[in-house]
Amino acid sequence: MFLWFHPADLCISLSHPTIPYSKHGRGGCEGPARVFSKGFAMKEQAMMGVRRFGRVNWLGTWTLMRRETRRFMNVWSQTVMAPLINAGLFLMIFTIAIGPGRGDVMGVPFMTFLTPGILTMTVIQNAFANTSSSLTSAKMQGNIVDTLMPPLSAAELVIGYLSGAVVRGFLVAVVITIGAAVFLGVWVQQPLWVIGFVLFGSILMGGLGMIAGIFANKFDQLSAISNFLVTPLAFLSGTFYSIDALPPFLQTLSHINPFFYVIDGVRFGMIGVSDSNPWVGLGVVGFACAVVTGVCWRWMQTGYRLKA
Repeated sequence: MFLWFHPADLCISLSHPTIPYSKHGRGGCEGPARVFSKGFAMKEQAMMGVRRFGRVNWLGTWTLMRRETRRFMNVWSQTVMAPLINAGLFLMIFTIAIGPGRGDVMGVPFMTFLTPGILTMTVIQNAFANTSSSLTSAKMQGNIVDTLMPPLSAAELVIGYLSGAVVRGFLVAVVITIGAAVFLGVWVQQPLWVIGFVLFGSILMGGLGMIAGIFANKFDQLSAISNFLVTPLAFLSGTFYSIDALPPFLQTLSHINPFFYVIDGVRFGMIGVSDSNPWVGLGVVGFACAVVTGVCWRWMQTGYRLKA
C-alpha cells in the first residue's frame, strides 16, 4: 500500500517542534528548504554594502597601486628615460650658453646649484602627469567606472593613485641623481632631506594632478592647466636662480609658494645650501599636502565630475 502526499501538505513546524507535521493545503505551507532559502536571502540582503574584508581593503588598494605603477612602466622609455634626457639637455644648454665665466651661486658652482632644481622640477612634473593623465584618459575612454565600482573607499582610491605618482617621482629622481653623480660629480650630501622633500613633492603634485584630472573633461583642458599653472610655478620657484636676486615683493610671493620649498629642500639635501630653513619648508609642504589630499578625498567621496 502506497501513501502519496503532495510536498506542500507536509510542513515541519519550526515554531512548534512538538507538532511534527501541519497540513495547510497546497500553497499554504512553506517547506524547510523554502524557509531556509528565504532566511539566507534576507541575510544576504542585510549584508549588502557591508565591507567584508576588514577596515582597509588591502588587496584592492595594492591592486590599484600596481595598476598605476605598471601603467607608466609599460612606456618606460617615455616616463623614465625621457626625463633623464630632458634634464641632461637643460644642463648642457645652460653650460654652453653661460659658459665657465658664470660666477658661483650661494658659494657653489652654478651647474652644481642648478642640478637639484632641474631634478626637482622634473620630479614634480612627472608626478603631476601620472595622476592627471590616468584620470583624464579613464574619463574620456569611459572606463572610470572600473575604478569607482570596486569596494574601495575614497581614501583607498587616493592612496592608490598617489602611490603611482610617488613611485614615478622617486624613479625619476634616482635616475637623474645617478646621472648627476656620474657626469657632474654632484653627490647627495644629506639623503634623508632629499627623500623627504621628494616624497612630499610627489604627493603634492600627484594630488594636484588628481584635482586637474577630475576637473578636466578632455586633454585640452588638462594641457591648459599644466601649461599655465604647473610649468610657470615650477620655473619661477628658484629652479634656476636664488630668490635673493629677486625684488622684495617677489621674494615674499616665493615664500608662500610650496613649489619653492620643495626645490629649496632638495637643494639643501643635495648640496647643503638653501634660501630658507628646511624645517620651515617641510612644514609648509606638509600642510599643502594635507590640504590637497583632503580635496582629493572629498571629490572622490562625492564623485564630483566623476559620476553622472
